[in-house]
Amino acid sequence: MIKPKKTLKKKEFSLDEYNQGLANGDISMLGKAITLVESSKAEHQEIAQQLLEQFMPKTGKSIRIGITGVPGVGKSTFIESFGKHITSLGKKVAVLAIDPSSEEGRGSILGDKTRMEELSKDPLAFIRPSPTSGSLGGVARKTRESILLCEAWGYEVIIIETVGVGQSETTVHSMVDFFLLLMLSGAGDELQGIKRGIMEMADTIAITKADGNNLNQSEIAASDYKRAIHLFPPKSNDWIPKVLHCSAIENQGITKVWEIITSYINHCTHKGTFQEKRNDQAQFWLNESIQEQLSKSFYENEKVKKELTRLEKQVKLGKISPFIAANKLISLFHAS
Repeated sequence: MIKPKKTLKKKEFSLDEYNQGLANGDISMLGKAITLVESSKAEHQEIAQQLLEQFMPKTGKSIRIGITGVPGVGKSTFIESFGKHITSLGKKVAVLAIDPSSEEGRGSILGDKTRMEELSKDPLAFIRPSPTSGSLGGVARKTRESILLCEAWGYEVIIIETVGVGQSETTVHSMVDFFLLLMLSGAGDELQGIKRGIMEMADTIAITKADGNNLNQSEIAASDYKRAIHLFPPKSNDWIPKVLHCSAIENQGITKVWEIITSYINHCTHKGTFQEKRNDQAQFWLNESIQEQLSKSFYENEKVKKELTRLEKQVKLGKISPFIAANKLISLFHAS
């Protein structure tokens, strides 16, 4: 008779061990701390929150950069080239991702990590796959907490890549200092619907793959986007978004992107809007966290779960108003 293989239980670490890992600059311990934050287990969440509370004084000293773009725009290639430029300046860079699509089997940054082979080998770089399940809100919250952990570990530049499209761009925008939109020249009018909203959020637009036969078309696209930017309402920090073209393969324009980001940070610091934006984002995530935790408590309540199934059927049959049903469930929750 073949005996079933024993499942090895993963070692769980104490707060002191995580603190020691931080003191030693242990990157593997940073990965374990992020895994702890991503865990949905109550006991893990309790330690994770204690950990974050201890590390808070060491956070906030990085430049947080959001990078987005349509599939095929070359985000991974750009991030690798851009990351290597940052590490060449002696700065530590961490790459995180928000990938709400991965839970439905539509890809993961794990593939991107493989493609960013050179950057992943750089001792000054840290690349972390996004959680592979959970709602966008849950993934986003864990990403924001991962940012804080990376900052505590001394990473000076945090790159947040959005792998999905749509709402994830807005979410990334709510947790970064600088938002970079990567675009392709001649992508077609079918993308205009997404571009409009995302373009208004962008602090800089970079036309990628500006090399070879694409160079002339990229220059034309850059000129078009420069004109389009002036049609959008001015930003509250008085920053005028920049437009440029670049080639990650030929390493052209990458240095310019970093110069623009540095200029942006200096501009916002001088205007007093840099910290103001950070403060507003922190308040936003406070409210998001409250809503998420209340929602979780509500749907996990045993009495609510039992009554919810019954009331859902009644709502579908038109026997009760959705609003009355909601009030009944909320009253039940409060009474529990």
